[in-house]
Amino acid sequence: MDTAHLLWSLLFGSIGFGYFIYGKRQSNSVVRYSGIALMVYPYFVSHTVVMVVVGIVLMFVFRFVRV
Repeated sequence: MDTAHLLWSLLFGSIGFGYFIYGKRQSNSVVRYSGIALMVYPYFVSHTVVMVVVGIVLMFVFRFVRV
């Protein structure tokens, strides 16, 4: 674990928490599950570059998936 990994995981976890709260209040399941994924996935990804790419993809997934 290095400093960059910790800071990126804090950033994506915070954004994920915001997505989760927004999705819960708006009853939008795609945003809610995207928020949960943003909060959880940094625990399983060890490379910083991969974590940033996956985080960006998860942040924009709700734009392309409609339920």
